[in-house]
Amino acid sequence: MKRTFRFVFLFVALALSIGAFAQKGFIDIKRLQDREFYPSSIYNLGFVGDSDKYFYTRTGMELVIGDKKGEKEVLNLKEGELKNTLGSFFSIRFVSDKEFAYLSKDGIYYYDMDNRTVRKVCGIPEGAEHLEVDYEHAAAAYTIDGNVWYSKGDMAPVQLTRDGGNGITYGVAVHRNEFGIDRGFFLSDDATKLAYYRMDESMVRQYPLVNTEAREAEAAPIYYPMAGMTSHQVKVMVYDAVSGTTTELQTRENESVEEKEAYLTNITWNPESTLIYIQKLNRKQNHMKMNAYDVRSGRLVKTLFEEKAEKYVEPESPIYFLPEQSDKFIYLSERDGFNHAYLYSVDGQLIRQLTSGEWMITSIEGFDAKGDEFYFFATKDSPLESNMYSCRMKDGKIRRCTPAKGTHYNVAFNKKGTLFLDAYTSMEEARRVVLLDGKAREVKQLHRAEDPWQKLDKPQIDVFTIKAKDGTDLYARMIRPVGFDSTRKYPVLVYVYGGPHAQLVTDTWLAGANNFFLFLAQQGYIVWTVDGRGSANRGYEFESAIWRNCGSIEVSDQMDGVNYLKSLPYVDSERIGVDGWSYGGFMTISLKLKNPGVFKTATAGGPVIDWKWYEVMYGERYMSSPEDNPDGYEKSSLLNYVDNLEGKLLIIHGAQDNTVVMQHSLEFIKSCIKKGKQVDYFIYPDHEHNVIGKDRIHLYEKIYEYHKANL
Repeated sequence: MKRTFRFVFLFVALALSIGAFAQKGFIDIKRLQDREFYPSSIYNLGFVGDSDKYFYTRTGMELVIGDKKGEKEVLNLKEGELKNTLGSFFSIRFVSDKEFAYLSKDGIYYYDMDNRTVRKVCGIPEGAEHLEVDYEHAAAAYTIDGNVWYSKGDMAPVQLTRDGGNGITYGVAVHRNEFGIDRGFFLSDDATKLAYYRMDESMVRQYPLVNTEAREAEAAPIYYPMAGMTSHQVKVMVYDAVSGTTTELQTRENESVEEKEAYLTNITWNPESTLIYIQKLNRKQNHMKMNAYDVRSGRLVKTLFEEKAEKYVEPESPIYFLPEQSDKFIYLSERDGFNHAYLYSVDGQLIRQLTSGEWMITSIEGFDAKGDEFYFFATKDSPLESNMYSCRMKDGKIRRCTPAKGTHYNVAFNKKGTLFLDAYTSMEEARRVVLLDGKAREVKQLHRAEDPWQKLDKPQIDVFTIKAKDGTDLYARMIRPVGFDSTRKYPVLVYVYGGPHAQLVTDTWLAGANNFFLFLAQQGYIVWTVDGRGSANRGYEFESAIWRNCGSIEVSDQMDGVNYLKSLPYVDSERIGVDGWSYGGFMTISLKLKNPGVFKTATAGGPVIDWKWYEVMYGERYMSSPEDNPDGYEKSSLLNYVDNLEGKLLIIHGAQDNTVVMQHSLEFIKSCIKKGKQVDYFIYPDHEHNVIGKDRIHLYEKIYEYHKANL
């Protein structure tokens, strides 16, 4: 039934010779967010200008600079010239071997480390938001009261728009942050030109949220385009600081609704700042055009190539121009079933596929000094790991650059590419940062975190594979109770997400929100997680298996995991609970209702109940529209399974949720009332889709106490 990959990094304390368990202590649930239970680390890793010296900060208050031989703290914000303008060292950027830049509330500053002097190089007015900063060229784009502004050097700030507001939004991530979009401003390489999004939501019906903090509750509506409904319309504008002109890119072939609602993704400047490349996607999300636009006229220069799919195309990365060959670029695509790199010429000709295999590139990190190789993070050696590799352009030879197993999450190169900093974690390593040479040999260790749970009783964690019904390998994680005894019977809490863009089972140190699972294991629960089909980093077919049929195959895969649990002699099959949030909330209720009698308890946070109430971009990618896929929407709606509700179910929702609006859970509650089914419901009045901050402890207590009382 299972092929084991055991990564045991947290061992229970050894039994004494007489067989008794030697306890150290359990964590208090109210302290799960205390910093002492998070692995320590160092931050803002980088190299000083073009030199071989590296820098970092521990707490944000100090700046440490080092090299192969040693390191020292060179600045501290508690004293000196910086304390009035620099809040922390978390975001500084070196612009030369002796100067670093930083952003203050009124502008960009340079600090000269030799002369210990501060100078303001670019002014930014009060009230600036959504800043995009080019430290090297001392330029910034931002919004004030919803309109676009631009600053560069000692020139006066320039206001570029005046119609922001009333449904018109500038300079923010559009298309609800899908397609890898995380910002709304795009400065050219020399920062003399600025591309920015203009989003018109005035045609989208406003969705009512309520602010209850006012003396009399006030309406706080949001623009929320639901699946199948009218969507927003986006344009791309380009400002030229030299000429002072603004041009709209002519991204629409005509004035049809289809063209107006197209998704304009992954804006990329060419190195000469004369063209902008946009990966234009139709609303059905099955046809992408790689378009190049002339920034002076705004006209379409050429459609370089197109990509189509029966299910969906999901462009999530910009293109990457080769540093010494600006007529070539790298493009990432899942066209062969896995996310790989393709080398193109600027006339749209495919030169060759650079990488291939049943693994995923997750990001491109840059090029070597000559432009002969590019660096990328990928799952090449294991879907559980994230390592950095280099690929030689001329022959596709791949070399692993991060020798340690685990999840490598941050790298920084020196200018020559002969040294790099590597930060990583694994099931055996809480946090570690090392300096490596160009051949991936360790030069020195900068930081190694101690186990923050070393003074507590720690559960054992196993990661292995189980088989789905059709033989597909599924990665699973089991956290066993402290003092585990295979002759006893234990209750199980299944933690589930199950949807796209998420992978829960990885070779990484469990920390942060995962501390809650370790707490549960201390309380005597087996905590179980499976990444079934629909989850990320296993390839296109694996993730897209849910297409037009959410709540089917991913539920089946989770049940294969539950059936495996039931086969174990130490699992109490009568005491299995399930918990999940967002897509995991949808999965939690799906599992509960579609498998009556299996799950004694269930806690579902921010759950999707019916996909017709979810937003356009994500919802239509995986379910198409309600008009195109009525059977799929009907089959996936949890309102149709309320009659099957048995046992205890708690639904939790944030009243300000602008991702999964509260209509989902309210309609489910209404259906339960109509059908005489008892269900528990809890609202966090001030929270959006996630319960964050100090209130998260309250959430942990709510979930734990519910299962404790009813499982």
